Amino acid sequence: MGKHILLLGAPGAGKGTQSKRLADEFDLEHVTTGDALRANKGMDISHLDFEYDTPREYMDAGELVPDDVVNEIVKTALQEADGYVLDGYPRNLDQAEYLTEITDLDAVVYLDVSEEELVDRLTGRRVCPDCGANYHVEFAPPEEKGVCDECGSPLVQREDDTEETVRERLSVYHENTEPVVDHYRDEGVLAEVNGEQTPDEVFEDVTAAVEDA
Repeated sequence: MGKHILLLGAPGAGKGTQSKRLADEFDLEHVTTGDALRANKGMDISHLDFEYDTPREYMDAGELVPDDVVNEIVKTALQEADGYVLDGYPRNLDQAEYLTEITDLDAVVYLDVSEEELVDRLTGRRVCPDCGANYHVEFAPPEEKGVCDECGSPLVQREDDTEETVRERLSVYHENTEPVVDHYRDEGVLAEVNGEQTPDEVFEDVTAAVEDA
């Protein structure tokens, strides 16, 4: 029976990177809300009596998928997985309470990174508009500044990586998702890891937290 791991942290804390490594290390399914939504976009949700009968219709309309629909999709993804690392859910306290109803968690790990570090990480990202390659001005710069190594196109900063947008994303996170971190901390099940170390050091600490849980 595989482990049930929940990884928490703000945007830019490194959840995606660490989740993938954890999933490989312990042979688990890496479950993200986005992937689960894409995999189940044709799912019949007519019994929920919402405006649309499938998640795809929300996505096609560019609308936010309601919590109840996301809950159903996450439930399906977790039930189909023999052990998982859950990344990007729960985003609020209602979802955290729902998660308690549908599954037992073996470990809850929180990547702790300061606000200024998060802003640096998120605003430093650069992408190639032609081939999609990703860079970071500090952590993974291209060989020639501002130019894609792969195809030579000029790199751009995505709109959602500007400082104003990043600070807005972080403020939404603080308002909605920080209470989830506090919830698990109050329950005494939260393992806190310093997310400002090197990725390898963070992974060592995360792995130790999972093994100790």
